[in-house]
Amino acid sequence: MKKFALAKCFALCAAALNVPAAHAEIKIGFMGSLSGPVAAVGQDQYDGFMLGIELLGKKLGGEPVSVLREDDQLKPELGNQIARKLIDRDKVDAIVGLGFSNVLMASLPRIVESGTIAIATNAGPSPLAGSGCLPHVFSTAWQNDGTAEAMGKFAQDSGYKRVYLMAPNYQAGKDYVAGFKRYFKGQIADEVYTQVNQPDYSAEIAQLQSAGADAVFVFYPGGMGVNFVKQFSQAGLMKKLPLLSAFTVDGTTISSLRDAALGTVSGAMWDVALKTPGNAEFISSFTKKYGRTPSHYAAVGFDTAKLLDIAVGKVKGKTSDKDAFAAAVKAAGSELKSIRGPFRFNTNNMPVQNYYAFQTIKQGNDITVKLLGNPLPEHQDSYVAQCKAK
Repeated sequence: MKKFALAKCFALCAAALNVPAAHAEIKIGFMGSLSGPVAAVGQDQYDGFMLGIELLGKKLGGEPVSVLREDDQLKPELGNQIARKLIDRDKVDAIVGLGFSNVLMASLPRIVESGTIAIATNAGPSPLAGSGCLPHVFSTAWQNDGTAEAMGKFAQDSGYKRVYLMAPNYQAGKDYVAGFKRYFKGQIADEVYTQVNQPDYSAEIAQLQSAGADAVFVFYPGGMGVNFVKQFSQAGLMKKLPLLSAFTVDGTTISSLRDAALGTVSGAMWDVALKTPGNAEFISSFTKKYGRTPSHYAAVGFDTAKLLDIAVGKVKGKTSDKDAFAAAVKAAGSELKSIRGPFRFNTNNMPVQNYYAFQTIKQGNDITVKLLGNPLPEHQDSYVAQCKAK
């Protein structure tokens, strides 16, 4: 009898050993600027990402997923602390979002040290695109210069001769100005950097009026853009000087700007006017869930959820091998059916994608955009040759 019981025990134990172990829940840390003047930028990334997760059945690669949400408040030192918390205490498999470029750069030390997968949904600073590229750090958004390069090309093609440039004084602001100048071959009337989150631009607007420019290019995301464009319009300049922008007049600001933004031209890798596969369904789902029109920030968040779904599936939920997981993320870029159109990761983990030109128009009582063209189709950034990562 004892022999029978012992044999039965061995059989059951052996069977148990052959049952595949259930994978632990996939844990994603989302870090973004969710308060203050640029809160809408972070919120749209988060909402787009969470919509993607919801439409995937709240799973990634077939595995259950939880998302930890953190507000970096657009403070680099806080971003660094949050990254350490997410990695060391929460044991996340990947960090998504990573705020603005200054926050992303400040968050890198622990990310790099730990080998954690990081996917920026609102930044692609030039140091990470060039010689400082990292094998586990990706951007599903853009390399910072890209939209500005598209506006520089648009300005050149439009025949503008002398353009006035403005941006906030931080890494992305400098990248955007550099990007514009790379493709615009005319004169630069002036190059002005203002404080981050500056509310009043009256002095700068008075200065630009006397600069003799025939167009203005600005990069002012979130609340900065609302303040600048309203003040620019109130000064009576909208009908005198063409206003070109990147991430200034967009889905997060257009409802506040309304008629003040009419006629502005913006560079972007996505907007509601695109007729790409799946885009209409995304816009409908987002609008139904959140009661507002999505921005390109939301579109990037949505694409990032789909990208991670592919990547987690490739490693069969085994994300602990960080090198294998990074390789899966990179490969997933080429398989992603992005709502923005063509997409893949370059060797520096920055996107290769279209950069479009959109103009703000009025249709009935609605303020929306129309597609003017595609100045830089399937564009790769200008720093990739400096990247030595494989």
